[in-house]
Amino acid sequence: MPSDSSPISNDSISINPVSTHQSKMGELPAPRASVVIPTLTAGPALDECLQSLAAQTMRDFEVIVVDNSGERKVPASAATKVIHNARNLGFGGAINQGFHISEAPFLATLNDDAIAHPKWLESLLATIEKRYEIGMCASQVRLYGQNRLDSAGMLISRDGSSKQRGHLEPPDAYPREQEVLLPSGSAALYRRDMLQEIGLFDDSFFLYCEDTDLGLRGRWAAWECMYVPQAIVEHRYSHSAGRVSPLKAFYVERNRLFMVAKNFPGASLLLAPVYSSVRYFWHAALATRGHGAAAEFSNEGHAISQLPLLVARAHWEVLRALPRLWKQRRAMKKRLTTKQFRRLLRQYSIGVRQVAAL
Repeated sequence: MPSDSSPISNDSISINPVSTHQSKMGELPAPRASVVIPTLTAGPALDECLQSLAAQTMRDFEVIVVDNSGERKVPASAATKVIHNARNLGFGGAINQGFHISEAPFLATLNDDAIAHPKWLESLLATIEKRYEIGMCASQVRLYGQNRLDSAGMLISRDGSSKQRGHLEPPDAYPREQEVLLPSGSAALYRRDMLQEIGLFDDSFFLYCEDTDLGLRGRWAAWECMYVPQAIVEHRYSHSAGRVSPLKAFYVERNRLFMVAKNFPGASLLLAPVYSSVRYFWHAALATRGHGAAAEFSNEGHAISQLPLLVARAHWEVLRALPRLWKQRRAMKKRLTTKQFRRLLRQYSIGVRQVAAL
């Protein structure tokens, strides 16, 4: 399994000759930012995403599309650089590939089903360049075509479940630029120096929670995260894997456990199973009333009886991965004390009942 900071092999990299940052005087400086977009379907949503980037108010950036379809669906002309993979390497693996072929001081991640408003990248860069201690920025991510938030940064529960801050609330409820725990990887900006220090996305996560893991590793190393309300993106919520599905349920549960094993302090780690049990209770209780994530899982045509089996499978996968997770935990860069980190978790917490209800 590749590490979260090692390059990942790919089939080919195509570079648009119009945008290679070359001149007759030689090589120009690297762009201010690289926007990396992983894609699996490479359909009309990606076209809209790229069109929104073409309309950005700033121009000094490059676009790297990572084609995870295995079918070379993305033409070389679609972006400054296109990476074609022979198989789906997941979100984190794709972002890491973009990082390795980029030299920009800032790396933006963007889902292929997101549309960035014209001042999105300009606003993120204006904030992150204010102070070197800012290692991450969170966008104002709205639900596509609605005046409701998908996320204004992320929150975390005591069992390690991460949820979108402000989800389904009006954007005006979060009008100020302010510190948050970490960004949603659907539309985020990261400082290259931070990534080089703490490591990249853990590609073993494959789907979901890799942004929470990366964000918490950044916070352990004392890097800050700012929410930028002017950096607006519209997102088709869970367009790729569906809002609720057995695939998503498994990866979210397994990766939550991966993340907790790597990042939670000792006492919080020991208490996490207790809070998980409480969350499972609320999933079941709310489902009987037709509410919450478990009820939505059923409404989508999936048998609720699958959920305990998916949870059991997730725990088995974590047991198998414990030696690797323990090694990653010991190697983590830490500047905060355990007390300071636990204070952060409490400051940006969400209750397990609320998690089950979303």
